Amino acid sequence: MNLTTTTMVARQDQLEVLRKRLARFANERDWDQFHSPKNLSMALIAEAAELIEHFQWLSEEDSRNLPLEKHEQVAMELADIFIFLIRIADTLDVDLATSAWKKIEINETRYPADTVSGSARRASEYQPDDS
Repeated sequence: MNLTTTTMVARQDQLEVLRKRLARFANERDWDQFHSPKNLSMALIAEAAELIEHFQWLSEEDSRNLPLEKHEQVAMELADIFIFLIRIADTLDVDLATSAWKKIEINETRYPADTVSGSARRASEYQPDDS
């Protein structure tokens, strides 16, 4: 996907607006005292587990074709995960958008399309065996 600089900046601006709103929300409720990276990470994992529950026992096909009500429930779990992720990044002063772009560039190098297409192995498994 090739995004223009304008599109990337607009998305970063949206993320920044969301970060500020979440920070204000926590501050207004005096929750910053509870929002340590440790606690937020634990909350994020709990929300990820709740997401997994929606897919447990579904077939691959069913997981791609959720009924509307289930889809909405999954959307709310994803929102919870996203919110905690933003809060963790904020408490650690990590720019998520910049970090994501950097990681995508790393992954493009680690997983060249012409080498890994159609395969889901770990990056180290694509390296020639040195032994």
